[in-house]
Amino acid sequence: MSDIPSYLQDGADLLTKDGFATGDIWYHGTSSSLADSIKSHGLKRSGDRAIKQAAKSTMATIGNCYTESTEPVFLTQSKELAYYWAQQTVRERSVRFEGEEGAVVFSVELPEEQSAKVRPDVGAASLLMLAEGEAYMAHVAKIYQDCSAGVLDIDLMNAHRLEYLNKLGMVYINEDIDAEFVSLVSR
Repeated sequence: MSDIPSYLQDGADLLTKDGFATGDIWYHGTSSSLADSIKSHGLKRSGDRAIKQAAKSTMATIGNCYTESTEPVFLTQSKELAYYWAQQTVRERSVRFEGEEGAVVFSVELPEEQSAKVRPDVGAASLLMLAEGEAYMAHVAKIYQDCSAGVLDIDLMNAHRLEYLNKLGMVYINEDIDAEFVSLVSR
């Protein structure tokens, strides 16, 4: 069916013609090289400091300024979608760093007060206009097809904000998540 490990394949359980069901557990995909830090310190906004430093150094080398922005913590309601983003992180890091890194997924169980701050990622509309976004849309469309959930139907520029959550599994929280609420998903 796919290169996603079977223990992370949850599309069939979550996906209907209306999109991905949402529960009390969120997921975050990243590189295995960041796993120990996340287990100890939780998920931090703009958390991959090594990538940020590498970008800053590159820009300085070519004589440009680098303005670091604070990105939120990106989440999804699907382990399968989190794994996709984990693979992208591994790919991005492999350009700058040597070593063996793999894709890992963390589950996130937020306290009620913090859970209320999770928002659909409507800002993803701009990302989805790029090649990386096109690849994600194709990936999600394939999950819909594989799960017999119909055709992914979304007008990115005019979509209601909840469609980014329901149909694409794209949400964020604009604050750090303590380690006590995060755990590595394993077989």
